[in-house]
Amino acid sequence: MRNVRLIPFALEEVMPELDEMIPYGVQMMNAPAMWQEDAKGTDIVVAVLDTGCDGTHPNLKDRIIGGRSFIGGDPSDYSDAHYHGTHVAGTIAASFSAKGVTGVAPEAKLLILRVLDEQGSGSYEGINEAIRYAISWRGDKGERVRVISMSLGGPEDDPNMHEAIKTAVEEGIVVVCAAGNEGDSNEKSDEQSYPGYYKEVVQVGAIDEQKKLASFSNTNDEIDVVAPGVNIISTFPGGKYAKLSGTSMATPHVSGAIALLIQKEEKEFERGLTEPEVYAQLCKNTTTICLSKRGEGNGLVYLDSESRKACQRQTQSVTSMQ
Repeated sequence: MRNVRLIPFALEEVMPELDEMIPYGVQMMNAPAMWQEDAKGTDIVVAVLDTGCDGTHPNLKDRIIGGRSFIGGDPSDYSDAHYHGTHVAGTIAASFSAKGVTGVAPEAKLLILRVLDEQGSGSYEGINEAIRYAISWRGDKGERVRVISMSLGGPEDDPNMHEAIKTAVEEGIVVVCAAGNEGDSNEKSDEQSYPGYYKEVVQVGAIDEQKKLASFSNTNDEIDVVAPGVNIISTFPGGKYAKLSGTSMATPHVSGAIALLIQKEEKEFERGLTEPEVYAQLCKNTTTICLSKRGEGNGLVYLDSESRKACQRQTQSVTSMQ
């Protein structure tokens, strides 16, 4: 059986406890401004394909809508014997709390699909099965998965995985994947990791707190966006917190941002959006950080509510004058 692993990443620090905070990455993408507009990702379901999740963590216990394991053994055990998946889940949707971190979409729901074991290793077959499960999954109230987040990958192009991803996209699911951490700080070089390099996914590169491309971030001609991925503080098993670096950490920022955009834009359009329409909204909510397209794609995800507010103020002003 062929194996796939976590994209190499760095565990910088583990913290037993943490005062209430909004991590810099969440702020850099302007997510709090979306919360002010009552867009918190409420009930948008994000499937997280990773090492599982600590469902007892104070910042995550109210966010998990379900889960399943695809690594063998008990399929109902989607706990996290590693820690990577718990960290990713927190960046997407850690709840508002008096302690700890807040995620990008703090009212989104998480479907935890464990595809990697305690060593961060899993099979392509398990990942493909999990993708298909996410496509067909329905919640008790008819909820369905809108976003699949995958902070994993490898150098091998797996046709079955590609087909599963294409099916997910055809079913209206936005698939978000890490670009990979084999970069050499040269935007002209080409590093490819799958599933990130597939055209159908949103491939995410990483930047640091100074909005500089992370030295490890892969560059290629399929990068879609970049997001914070250096020294990212998020949830860690056992009610703890940790600081990690990698495109694995940038990816859940974008998955959470998409959940916010789906909630906000579907409310304004007064209808459901297709996957291409959601992708278009994501691209609209980006800003360049003056890298090449191979480095930043469409740019840094920045959830711009100010232009919409300015338009509303202008409309109100015209109406009052009539």
